[in-house]
Amino acid sequence: MRIELPSGTPGELAVPDVAPRRGLVLAPDIMGLRPLFDEMCARLAAEHAWAVCAPEPFPGRVETPVEERLELVRTLNDDQQVGDLVAAAGALRDRAEVMSIGVLGFCMGGMYALKSADSGAFDKVVSFYGMIRVPERFRGPGHREPLDAVRAPGAAPVLALVGGIDAFTPTDDIDALEAAGATVVRYPEADHGFVHDASRPTHRADDAADAWRRAVEFLAS
Repeated sequence: MRIELPSGTPGELAVPDVAPRRGLVLAPDIMGLRPLFDEMCARLAAEHAWAVCAPEPFPGRVETPVEERLELVRTLNDDQQVGDLVAAAGALRDRAEVMSIGVLGFCMGGMYALKSADSGAFDKVVSFYGMIRVPERFRGPGHREPLDAVRAPGAAPVLALVGGIDAFTPTDDIDALEAAGATVVRYPEADHGFVHDASRPTHRADDAADAWRRAVEFLAS
């Protein structure tokens, strides 16, 4: 169901029929909330007994096409983007009474999951091919580097699942993330977006199944 965060940002909330085992904030890709993520929230709640909340990354701009969104990323502000992820964690605590809450994101959402590692709101961070350094096209005054959050004292443990031929996660960036203490799993033949949307040409079913398994095990540990 749709809820509204204190900022006015809409979010999708899914709560299992039983007492939740944990909470999970889901950070969507650049295309934001849509049936794909509504269904993902519901599936994760049903299959794993997690309470899940996914905030919209572009509130008020849900009809904006992807090319325009790519230009808008530079105008985004970490205080709002990470703030909405933290507020989604608050909604899970209030509505589902969960205390252990992780954050998991895809693509741009994976970048913001990394940026939230030192927020204090999450006990685990999972990034599916999130940008490890802010790409030149995305840079703006409201951005800080994801690596700074991962390296911060007291940052939450990070699992990063990345493709070996993904231009958004160059090898040097992956190496730097690993050196910062993250657990990194590389899929050598995978490109960007190989997991979360089976309709994408880059989807790789076997790699996607393995990546999901690793993410679930990491969050359950």
